Amino acid sequence: MPRTDIHARTRQRAHASAGLVLRGIALNALLAALKFAGGVFGHTYALIADGAESLLDVLSSLLVWAGLRVAALPPDADHPYGHGKAEPLTALAVALFVFAMAGWVGVHAVHEILTPHPGPAWWTLLLLAGVIVAKAWFSRRMTSAGEAVGSTALGVEALHHWSDAMTSAAAFVGIGIALWGGKGWETADDWAALFACVIIGFNGVGMFTKALGDVMDSAVTEKFDGEVRALALGVPGVQALDKCRVRRSGLSHLVDIQVRVDGNLTVREGHAIAHAVKDALLASAPHAISDVSVHIEPMR
Repeated sequence: MPRTDIHARTRQRAHASAGLVLRGIALNALLAALKFAGGVFGHTYALIADGAESLLDVLSSLLVWAGLRVAALPPDADHPYGHGKAEPLTALAVALFVFAMAGWVGVHAVHEILTPHPGPAWWTLLLLAGVIVAKAWFSRRMTSAGEAVGSTALGVEALHHWSDAMTSAAAFVGIGIALWGGKGWETADDWAALFACVIIGFNGVGMFTKALGDVMDSAVTEKFDGEVRALALGVPGVQALDKCRVRRSGLSHLVDIQVRVDGNLTVREGHAIAHAVKDALLASAPHAISDVSVHIEPMR
């Protein structure tokens, strides 16, 4: 398969992913406005904290969107392997955003716990129920899209939306307790916001670890590695494999492989086998392989 077709396919996946992120930005902007209004008029800091989180989500999603747009750029003289690293780097930045957000919400939740204030309004529960449903649905949709295109950034965004749903669920429980308990239980929703920080921080660790793994070229799964090896061994003339290293580069993968062939073959024949191995791996669409380096070794 021509490299132009491979990179065009990668760009198409990146642009589709970026479009989904933009829809997530619109959702977060709408929810942030609703949460702030509900928090101010419904006398609940948990909703205000949730609104602040949605506002930060807009900023972090813009980072992901920009990263996907950069990752879609084709290789050039300064970046011969493409711009795929932009995708996990933005995912890493989003994870750092999540840690900062957890700290900000935690500090203000403690302040609200120590400051007397009116109890929350009952209708804020209805608002939170709608937020939870919307966020959980969008998280599942983004998770499926991330798995389909092999995007770390989309996977992190999906976790982020799920974290938002859990934060809103914690606020729902806190407000429910405050309403049920009545006077003296006004701070229950603030305690819920503080508890939500733990959830946010826990999810942040998962996001950070996943993104850092891609930046540091962590090994692919054994299943993926086995499929790549099977494709190479299936090429006529390949008798064995020495090394097979696969690393992720944004929405695609790069392969470095050593194959063993009959030592009596001519250079031209060995080159033809190497070319056939490369073509076989590049043509394996489900694996999203954008470049292959094949080294030929004689059988001992």
